[in-house]
Amino acid sequence: MNELLELKGHFETRKNQAFGGPVTLPKGSRVTVNHLLRLRNDLQGVLEKWKGDLDIGGALVSVHYTRVVAKSNRIGILLSEGSASPTFSIRGAKFDRTASGEIKHVFTHFVSFEALEQSIDRLARAAALVRRDYGGAVADSDGQPVAVTEASRDFGLAKTSFLRILRDAAFVERFDVDESVDETVLADRSIISLYQTGQDARTLLNTKLGLNLSQDKVLNETTVLLDPEQIRHLCQKAPALVAMAVRDIREIVPMDEPKAASSAIDIPKPGNEPIVGVIDTQFDTNAYFAEWVDYRNELLPDIMIHPQDRFHGTGVSSIIVDGPRGNPELEDGCGRFRVRHFGVASAGQFSAFEIIKSIRRIVTENQDIKVWNLSLGSMVEVRPNFISPEAAELDRLQKEYDVLFVVAGTNLPLHPDRTPMRLGAPADSLNSVVVNSVGFDGSPAPYTRVGPVLSFFNKPDVSYYGGTGPSLSDCIVVNEGGPCASYRQGTSYAAPWIARKLAYMICTLGLSREVAKALLVDAAGGWTPRTDPERIGYGIVPRHVSQIVGTPDDEIRFVLSGVSEEYETYTYELPVPTSGDTHPYFARATLVYFPWCDRNQGVDYTETELDVHFGRVQWKNGKPAIKAIDDNTQGDTDDPGTWEADARELFRKWDNVKRVAEIPDPKARARKAYESRLWGLSIRSKARNANGQRDRLSFGVVVTLKEMHGVNRIDDFIRHCQARGWIVNRIDVETQVEVYNQGQMELPLE
Repeated sequence: MNELLELKGHFETRKNQAFGGPVTLPKGSRVTVNHLLRLRNDLQGVLEKWKGDLDIGGALVSVHYTRVVAKSNRIGILLSEGSASPTFSIRGAKFDRTASGEIKHVFTHFVSFEALEQSIDRLARAAALVRRDYGGAVADSDGQPVAVTEASRDFGLAKTSFLRILRDAAFVERFDVDESVDETVLADRSIISLYQTGQDARTLLNTKLGLNLSQDKVLNETTVLLDPEQIRHLCQKAPALVAMAVRDIREIVPMDEPKAASSAIDIPKPGNEPIVGVIDTQFDTNAYFAEWVDYRNELLPDIMIHPQDRFHGTGVSSIIVDGPRGNPELEDGCGRFRVRHFGVASAGQFSAFEIIKSIRRIVTENQDIKVWNLSLGSMVEVRPNFISPEAAELDRLQKEYDVLFVVAGTNLPLHPDRTPMRLGAPADSLNSVVVNSVGFDGSPAPYTRVGPVLSFFNKPDVSYYGGTGPSLSDCIVVNEGGPCASYRQGTSYAAPWIARKLAYMICTLGLSREVAKALLVDAAGGWTPRTDPERIGYGIVPRHVSQIVGTPDDEIRFVLSGVSEEYETYTYELPVPTSGDTHPYFARATLVYFPWCDRNQGVDYTETELDVHFGRVQWKNGKPAIKAIDDNTQGDTDDPGTWEADARELFRKWDNVKRVAEIPDPKARARKAYESRLWGLSIRSKARNANGQRDRLSFGVVVTLKEMHGVNRIDDFIRHCQARGWIVNRIDVETQVEVYNQGQMELPLE
């Protein structure tokens, strides 16, 4: 088996060389006087509503687009505040699905009355000009700018302003004030998020609606916890303020009762093993491995703890500490781990609001822990248009503290008719590794729930063995206290196996979380086509860690890490070995990064996009360029243009995991080796924020090359890389473990 290689070297960077061209209408579009006047009337209605309604210092207005739109196709002059871009006033985004299944973007803005009045006036002036000089309609002219004469000044419009109004109108279907609140939240205590209006939620609710909300019911400046009477009052007086609402009460999905068998168990004392954080129900200190667990009860002292409150959390920690003991068929080569176990809930129902606050405090106070396991999940499905508050908090913490959460994909409720359900919170966390469950035959477990989340993002990430029952041999063996072995099933018992593997790669082998997650996804996907991604994710993770950090003799597998600071971060210096004048390989690459996220932006949740291009280097117009293995031409100088919906579907635009992979075909022929005989990797960054400023984003990339004829070319690859200035490290597991052990030794002081 070949070792995993780590390449360290210099990446080049460049700023975006593209500049805005002339203002044109979208291809095939036609803007009429009637449409311009309809939009004007829409905005007039919005203005009248807010002038006669609750005073919030402006107006909330939703822009319903004709399609899923790229950032460049959002409104550019309508709703603008002076010379500022309307992007600055966006407060939320969602998808609207038509009766025919077509998906369209809806953006909610918060603007001043002056901006509304100015837009109303602009639309009226543009309509008058179109009626007089264009016969009542302006149509696209094969992508050419619309001819505008000086006559536009007769209507008080500059040429560019007139064209921008037409372009905005071509993409906008209507303006409206959206006031939909899910009635299910009216019956129970719920977490409510308000649109950002310049006032924090508590101040707005107390001063404008008289709710008398206490500080302990505030999660952040836009999100609060309300009881049913407060919610009804809010929905009667100001439903348009509500951006998101979810029930606070969460329930752990009950699975089959444990079946137990007694046996004598011994375990060595813990040493310097890595620590994995577990946030779960309570822990039974009578468990045989209790010395390995630092247990901390996070419930209030007056809350009574019953035996059943310890089963779930103890079982989860037993897998992380000593899982292969009861499940030898799942021996992963990772050894044992210590656990710091935080009991934040009891069995059954718990408050999501309180859990969120507990997790924030726990992670902040335990920054020595890099991998966290969270196997608590909700029975309730996540919403298609906004992220759950629990998931948003996990994403924020992971970005802020450089940690990684492994989250169970949640289970279907026990019911004879298990109809499909979307994942439950917090399995919609984008930065986390979300794990679904499969049986030992590789098929999805009968209790498996499905993605995607936010109507688009790939979840779950991967799957692992979590037991399917009813036979004991089809269950996962855990310990829930004392000497007894319990037989369980559920995603709760699949996730800790993945936490073990990630802790091994990050804590023991010293890999970054970006590279570790990329290795996990890459190994799960392998060379086979994706099947049932909504249930299985990218694939089933191999059982033994050597299959994740190693590779067969006919493959070259290497990782690269970097930081994206400019538009493009790239290298054209990857010397893939040749055979004659060809590159006889199938190729795949996986990119992982952890973007900043903003729950208030709805479906436009991630703030930064990294796009990966990997393939041979060829010369175009005297400059080197990458011929991507997936034919991705986004951002290329000769890019014909890709619709936003296609970019999301084909190239996973805005997703924080990118995987491009070829399927080995015995009939395939080796690729032509271009003149340079080099391959390249390019990471291109796009920002959603209005000023175009990009996050400084760390990324990890895993590349695998499979030799078509079974030849082992890894030594040639290493030699060629070193000749081009790359530092090549072999990730030798035994050596890395020894380095870890030496680093954890306590040296006596003289």
